[in-house]
Amino acid sequence: MPLLNTSRPSPVTFLLMGIPGLEHLHVWIGIPFCSMYVVAVVGNVTILAVVRAERSLHEPMFLFLCMLSVTDLVLSTSTLPRMLCLFWLGAHDITFDACLAQMFFIHSFTTMESGFFLAMAIDRYVAICHPLRHATILTHTRITIIGIIVVIRGVAFFSPHPILLKHLSYCRTQIIAHTYCEFMAVVKLACVDTGAITRYSLSVASIIGSGDAILIAVSYAFILHSVFSLPSREASFKALGTCGSHVCVILVFYSTTGFSIFTHRFGKNVPAHVHIFIANMYLLVPPFLNPIVYGVRTKKIQEHVLRALRVKVS
Repeated sequence: MPLLNTSRPSPVTFLLMGIPGLEHLHVWIGIPFCSMYVVAVVGNVTILAVVRAERSLHEPMFLFLCMLSVTDLVLSTSTLPRMLCLFWLGAHDITFDACLAQMFFIHSFTTMESGFFLAMAIDRYVAICHPLRHATILTHTRITIIGIIVVIRGVAFFSPHPILLKHLSYCRTQIIAHTYCEFMAVVKLACVDTGAITRYSLSVASIIGSGDAILIAVSYAFILHSVFSLPSREASFKALGTCGSHVCVILVFYSTTGFSIFTHRFGKNVPAHVHIFIANMYLLVPPFLNPIVYGVRTKKIQEHVLRALRVKVS
């Protein structure tokens, strides 16, 4: 594919390079990526099916979990199948419009993921610190409003990305040094000054991510304070085990996302393959871990899944 020598507002296609320096390992890297994607799809679809079928699970925790599962399915499906085609079939080309669509889904749904993590942290805070008021504080109406706000926030702040890139002129190479159409990787191909657009993107991502992370940390600080105040040590250890697994998933998400954001701003010396590999992790690991941590480790969901399996076997 030749280089672009003239300025064009909308190139026909881009070429996704994959992970620079690790091209010879693409086939092998695709195996764990595919395995994680299958687990993510099966796990999240199972959670949605179980919660939908069991009215007793229509509680705030499980309703937020369903919102998180839908987000995980969209986030992983918008990237993994295309990535596996690149790794296994050598399908490097992606149309400009498909690239912009993928970019929108990645960035907006990553923001929604962060918002639903915050919503679930608030739910746990209310359930543990104010158990008698839990049902009156988090009514179905308020849960719906929270979900709508999270979705609108993700769409509103990241809709400008594809719109702005659609109207830029591109006069450099068509090769995107990444496994998917990341905003910063695409904007580097423009032949005009993109400083304002870049600052907007990094600022919005940093403010939303850090704001959500701080509020989640405050919620779990209050939760830990309440847990250590419980009279029963057994109840304390049980609550700590549940919160600990939740915190681990959240840390993986925010650490990988934060690394990707701040590498664009400060990490000029970070090897490209390290940056891109870790950038893939926040699209892969949370959708893979969320059904395990929030689903398999949740007793009510375990019971309903086992009951459904027994019915089918008999």
